[in-house]
Amino acid sequence: MKVLTLNTHSWMEEKDQQQIEVLANKIAKEEFDLIGLQEVNQLLASPLAKTDQYFQPTTDQQPIHQDNFLFCLIEQLKKLGCYYYWSWAYNHIGYDIYHEGIGLLSKTPIKAESQVVSESSDPADYHTRKAMIGETTIAGEKVIAVSGHFSWWQTADKTFAYEWHKLEKILAEQQAALVVMGDFNNDADASGEGYELVRESSLDLQDAFAVAKIKSGEYTVEKQIDGWDTNAEKLRIDYIFTSKNFKIESYQVVFDDKNEPVISDHYGVAVTMD
Repeated sequence: MKVLTLNTHSWMEEKDQQQIEVLANKIAKEEFDLIGLQEVNQLLASPLAKTDQYFQPTTDQQPIHQDNFLFCLIEQLKKLGCYYYWSWAYNHIGYDIYHEGIGLLSKTPIKAESQVVSESSDPADYHTRKAMIGETTIAGEKVIAVSGHFSWWQTADKTFAYEWHKLEKILAEQQAALVVMGDFNNDADASGEGYELVRESSLDLQDAFAVAKIKSGEYTVEKQIDGWDTNAEKLRIDYIFTSKNFKIESYQVVFDDKNEPVISDHYGVAVTMD
């Protein structure tokens, strides 16, 4: 079983068409079972898209536009003979011009839902965050996959803690193996309170990096990026957490200019597991 997560920073990179092509080629080559994407954008006023049976809408679905990054990626994958079931949820208005959202792709059909995990539910407020939750079956086993883009810790109101506890309660009701991935905006260093909150969760999750038999790379951010404007350190803020019944065979940082070209302000993470 192969899983990929990437904060795409879509339509904000210089070579945005190359971004889609590189990502699609990697997906088609590796045939990931599950993919979580964050900062999946579409312009506020662009034309509506026509989706097919592979699109799995949520009950509160925001219309998909023709320039929706995930829709464009799916169309590119089709050209490569690669078909994925997919879902997209709208978080908030980004950079005044985008519907910024999160995406989830699966090789097997998914039952998708989006859940507000932030205190705010106003799309005009950048603090508004949702988690995309997809239920699917892989090799005869029920799996709950989550793609999330969380807030920073922010010690004044512990924004991340609120969001994580909200998601934790939602997932606690699920009777299935969990794969929780995305941009957590909390570094895995000695003082990483947000990271420790997840590690100590009642969901009893494991960090794929920490337990992988084979590791290639570690950090997913190595420079100043939006939200980390003064950063001068290497950070690991993008994760794949799983239930402990998964055996993590390998962890690899991708799209880091070593394995594939850099296509975002984040690197991606690919994990192989049983």
